[in-house]
Amino acid sequence: MLKRRKDSKGVVLKDGEYERPNGTYEYKYRNRVGKRKSIYAKTLVELREKENDVLRNLLDGLDNFDSDLSVNDIFKIWEKVKRGLKDNTFKNYIYMYQQFVEPTFGKLKLCKLKRTDVRSFYNKLKEDGNLKVSTIDSIHTVLHQVLDVAVDDEYIRFNPSDNALKELKLAYQGESEKKRAMTLEQQKIFQNFLYSCNEQKRWYPIFCVMLWTGMRVGEVTCLQWDDLDFENNIINVDKTLVYYSKGKGLSLRYAINTTKTEAGTRKIPMTSEVKKAFLMEKELQEAFNIKCIDSIGGYNDFVFLNRFGNVHNNGTLNKALRRIVRDCNLEIIDKSRNLTDEAVLLPHLSNHILRHTFSTRLNENNVNVKVIQAILGHADVSTTMDIYVDATEDFKNESMKDFEKSMEFMF
Repeated sequence: MLKRRKDSKGVVLKDGEYERPNGTYEYKYRNRVGKRKSIYAKTLVELREKENDVLRNLLDGLDNFDSDLSVNDIFKIWEKVKRGLKDNTFKNYIYMYQQFVEPTFGKLKLCKLKRTDVRSFYNKLKEDGNLKVSTIDSIHTVLHQVLDVAVDDEYIRFNPSDNALKELKLAYQGESEKKRAMTLEQQKIFQNFLYSCNEQKRWYPIFCVMLWTGMRVGEVTCLQWDDLDFENNIINVDKTLVYYSKGKGLSLRYAINTTKTEAGTRKIPMTSEVKKAFLMEKELQEAFNIKCIDSIGGYNDFVFLNRFGNVHNNGTLNKALRRIVRDCNLEIIDKSRNLTDEAVLLPHLSNHILRHTFSTRLNENNVNVKVIQAILGHADVSTTMDIYVDATEDFKNESMKDFEKSMEFMF
């Protein structure tokens, strides 16, 4: 009868188990391709837990679970095989990964990756990196896809990033204030200031178009004169301008994609106010001899240009809005001499709030929600209902007064 091997504590060792001279333990085995491998542990109990993982992985046919493959290695595979994304989206995913994942988390070995590692990584991005949850969500989108590749190729059993962001989202769900549309009075102040202020008047055409069409900023900035049918008063929307950074300290790189969704390709009625804004833009360019010098993906002759003849982008337009709000509010305060509760000031504005304001005005005027959906270019009407259509306090108060008046016969 063969004598059973024991460790220094008298515990019987199984096949493949060894006690090393330094008192730690080793388990030797062959992987799927017959290559000799070893795992190590400080105690026999810990070793046998690892053995169970090894045997389970072998039975499940998982490959290279004991290798030195890192998350970054899988990212390189994902980068080579990923298809179905728009060029700019793909570049943005790569940027997010290289900026936030690759330097630290990406170096972790895939075989040792746990759910808690992913959750800790996201928490660190929020607490130490001071990133917004929406930014972390974008990082999660690409990281989850990368780890899905590892699951598909049988490097790991499950995706450790599944639901990893759930708790963080719940913890900070009230972090950002809901974007509010301008009231009708604020909108009047905004438009009148733009039109009458010589220093800001050059911004009137583009912001007027955004405010009266609800177009996305990328759709407005890539409009060409051929997209405008002045005879039938129609704006043809079939593309969007996107941009991304070439790197720190470098200029932006532009591209033109198809619209965000199939519903995004649409025809928007051109109101008389919007038509005037387009013609005003043309007059301003002729007066200052501004000519389009940009050619992006074969597209040129863009409608809205800066003083150098280049297209605008989301960042420059948002900066312009901040300056406009500042100057307008200072003028209001100066005229009123002292700020009172009755003084109406402009709120923080962004390109997206102009779109939101447009949809709110449509809603306040009882425009059918399906019509709003078509004009805004939403694929799903629930997006129109849940996100963009708001009711200002003034409108709610007036509606309640009308309701009360209609029910006077009850009292």
